[in-house]
Amino acid sequence: MKENKYDSLSFFNQYEKMLRSQKGLEGAGEWHALQKMLPDFTGKTMLDLGCGFGWHCRYAIENGAKSVTGIDLSEKMLEKAREINHLEGIEYERKALEDVRYPTEKFDIILSSLTFHYIESFDVMAQNIYQWLKPNGHFVFSVEHPVFTAQGNQDWTYAEDGKKLHWPVDNYFAEGKRNTHFLGEDIVKYHRTLTTYMNSLLQQGFRIKEVIEPQPNDTMLEEFSEMKDELRRPMMLLISAEK
Repeated sequence: MKENKYDSLSFFNQYEKMLRSQKGLEGAGEWHALQKMLPDFTGKTMLDLGCGFGWHCRYAIENGAKSVTGIDLSEKMLEKAREINHLEGIEYERKALEDVRYPTEKFDIILSSLTFHYIESFDVMAQNIYQWLKPNGHFVFSVEHPVFTAQGNQDWTYAEDGKKLHWPVDNYFAEGKRNTHFLGEDIVKYHRTLTTYMNSLLQQGFRIKEVIEPQPNDTMLEEFSEMKDELRRPMMLLISAEK
């Protein structure tokens, strides 16, 4: 996670062009599913790990949260968050997830969107989150699906004419570092199996409430033809758990 490509100007410029960067939550293909998994924010304190542009922080405050802390390693991300999603009650902090420290039972809700595949140890992260949550607190997160991360280069296998033949899955049970290419940059991610995600939560004492492999909804499929390829393999994994 401490590798910070998001402060590279060329990388950040490409990230700003993504649909989810320009349209916020409505531009995220998984939002229709993730939104339904979120608990009631009324009067609650929330921590957003890997907050990016702060869209989830804004959503929490606009839906009644008392306070929200957004954590991100990228200063460029946080500058954008403070520009477009800086509402009363939101505090943004620049930290690596591995360096975050909080007292026990500080937050009602902890959220993370597409961040944990950048950190090496999910076990340690799950342990910390369990400690930071109040009793009956909620932990909701999304990651790139293990089917998506397993092979490493995160791209289709193509025919000679450029047609997408299939999504390769290889070395699924060999967890660890993957070198991939994203938005014109070489990126390090970490692959782990579905079993590891689930058991890491259970071993800490979490109660798993819901697991979703989201598909694009009808609106996304109608507006963006490329979304049809997202029905051929899972790209994301969403998990909701409770302390």
